[in-house]
Amino acid sequence: MAEVTRRRTGEHLRALFQILLAHSEGMQARDALAALVQKVELSDYEAGTYESGGRRFEKIIRFATVDCVKAGWLQKQKGRWSITEDGQKAFAELPDPEIFYLRAVSLYKRWKKSQAEEEDEEGDSDESTKTAAVTLEEAVESAWGEIDRYLQHMNPYDFQDLVGALLRGLGYYIAWTAPPGKDGGVDLVATPDPLGIGSPRIKVQVKRQQQSVNVDGLRSFMATLGSDDVGLFVALGGFTKDAQDEARHQTSRKVTLINLERLYDLWVEQYPTLPDEDRRRLPLQPIYFLAPE
Repeated sequence: MAEVTRRRTGEHLRALFQILLAHSEGMQARDALAALVQKVELSDYEAGTYESGGRRFEKIIRFATVDCVKAGWLQKQKGRWSITEDGQKAFAELPDPEIFYLRAVSLYKRWKKSQAEEEDEEGDSDESTKTAAVTLEEAVESAWGEIDRYLQHMNPYDFQDLVGALLRGLGYYIAWTAPPGKDGGVDLVATPDPLGIGSPRIKVQVKRQQQSVNVDGLRSFMATLGSDDVGLFVALGGFTKDAQDEARHQTSRKVTLINLERLYDLWVEQYPTLPDEDRRRLPLQPIYFLAPE
């Protein structure tokens, strides 16, 4: 990639960091890359495509972000990219694009050396290591994107039933399910016993919308909770920082927030024990890759 200098790569990385820093909860990789394309002016080489398919610019950025991940500046989880505290510090302390990128490369090499020493061998080349990392992350993003779209387009009441199935898998009993129409802020009521007389009683609100639930939305739900109730708010769009802080600092009402990623993790944990009828609500097939680390 002689056409792409270290300074040029550093400029792109800093532009990417600017985009991600404006989103404290992170962004899906595809959205971050799309925003980056709009923010920078691509050279003819960067705008080109590989014979095997795929835009060259995206591959350049993905390879460069491997350095940032191993430097501890960038976190990638289920296709979502977010800047760490160390990444924020590096962005503020290293304004020169080339120095910024070179520091990330240096930290990556330090990590690579430590890996080789632990294995008592030289290890793979940087190129093969990064290729494996990028291949794996693209596979994860593709799979996660498909699951995301599946849930986002699910019928609201089917999604409500999926949450009910998860609670049953966790050992709870569904005492009440909201019928179609206005639900008064509660979609499900679950209890730890089949008669519904034990405590705590769990009141559940389910939101399939892509927009994050704000603090007002959370407070409206918490207003439905009695002194012996526990609240469970499931929202595919996640929660704003204010809403998360509100839930975290609650003393009078207990409420747990479940976003898309947490819902998926819980579903995977319970999946082996779920009956086939419930599995079909979100059918999964595990595929194993050789990890690059």
